[in-house]
Amino acid sequence: MISLSHVKRRLGQYGALWLFGFFGALAIILGGMAFGMDLMLAADTALPAAWAAQGLALALGLGLTWARGPSLGTSLAVTLLALVLALPLFWAPTSAAVVVAFFADRSIEYSTAYAAFRIGVSDLLYPASEALFGPGLIQMMWQAFQVAASVVGFLSALANLWPRLRRLLGPEPAVEG
Repeated sequence: MISLSHVKRRLGQYGALWLFGFFGALAIILGGMAFGMDLMLAADTALPAAWAAQGLALALGLGLTWARGPSLGTSLAVTLLALVLALPLFWAPTSAAVVVAFFADRSIEYSTAYAAFRIGVSDLLYPASEALFGPGLIQMMWQAFQVAASVVGFLSALANLWPRLRRLLGPEPAVEG
């Protein structure tokens, strides 16, 4: 039996972790640039730290689920979701660097951390695209990954934050009838 409340709680934590990765990397990069650090050096500093923090948090969440999870089915479901959502999670800080580079009108490809991330993801996606679709589709898969990772992260963060925003805005007006 799968405990949907446990899975939902872990997905909410995933959304918060996605936001933490994005805004944490964004803050580190912008902070470094504010103190005179080059964008590429700031990205090369921020991205590995953000990836390590996210990987540790993801492993901790999985460990807690396996240690105190309600059932084997729930633990397996959370593990499967973690495996499927790991790349979108690691894309969050990477997308922060891409956003900063876009607004700074710089090419993020000069960042060694970004290049290593892209190469690592390509090493995972290239064999899959070759096997499924034949040669020449890795660029399309990379772009699809970027879009999917951004959408998944945004929707997960929105689902986690929306109830809090509604509470901040106050109760719904009473309907007169």
